[in-house]
Amino acid sequence: MTTHESPSPGPDPGPAASEATPTLRQLDARSLRGLAHPLRLRLLERLRHDGPATASRLADRLGESSGATSYHLRQLASYGFVAEETGRGTARERWWRAVNEGIQVSDPETFLGHDDPAVRGALDLMLHEIASIHTSELSTWLGSMHTWSQEWRRRGDISDYTLWLTPEIAGELDERLREVIDDYRDRVPADAAGAASVRLHLHAFPGEGGQEQAVRDGQAVRDDGAVRDSATGRDGATGRDDEEDAP
Repeated sequence: MTTHESPSPGPDPGPAASEATPTLRQLDARSLRGLAHPLRLRLLERLRHDGPATASRLADRLGESSGATSYHLRQLASYGFVAEETGRGTARERWWRAVNEGIQVSDPETFLGHDDPAVRGALDLMLHEIASIHTSELSTWLGSMHTWSQEWRRRGDISDYTLWLTPEIAGELDERLREVIDDYRDRVPADAAGAASVRLHLHAFPGEGGQEQAVRDGQAVRDDGAVRDSATGRDGATGRDDEEDAP
């Protein structure tokens, strides 16, 4: 499992920044426990998404005190998640940047079956907080959708699908989706006309109940593995209709 951000390039990232290879931080038990705090996760998410910032600026964005953000930034630095942005700020106001573009847990079983209950709890807290951040971002879009152009309102998408997969095929699908996302990563410059920072959330998990649940809910399983709703005759569910003008 991976959480990944492309940091905001800022006004002039320079050639080195644009050609840099995305880096992921592989978590171990120590770094997981150091990261597993709601405010630290939100601070790290903001730095990855918005670029370098001071404790005061982050406090304003997150509705926290600057003392709290300053303390947790120093804690993140002690675990190697953030670092001071050299050449900016003063002795009294330091700028911080994210060291890596994402975090990764190659094998969740390493933590789910850990002897230390604090490590198991840290994984649970981290995953639920990331899910909460995703929910908050989606809610923000829904609440502010009316402020965007009609073109962007029509391109916003809320969809879900049900497929019958094996763990191996699910892993293959995950890799292919990430490859598609990577193909679009540097296609549009941040300063291009009409460009916006677009958030993509990727969630994939087995649902409870399996095929018996699908039949009970009035869904038919097609030969290709997709689920069709017998009431609507549509596959999955979507919050977009490109045939009509968006509100």
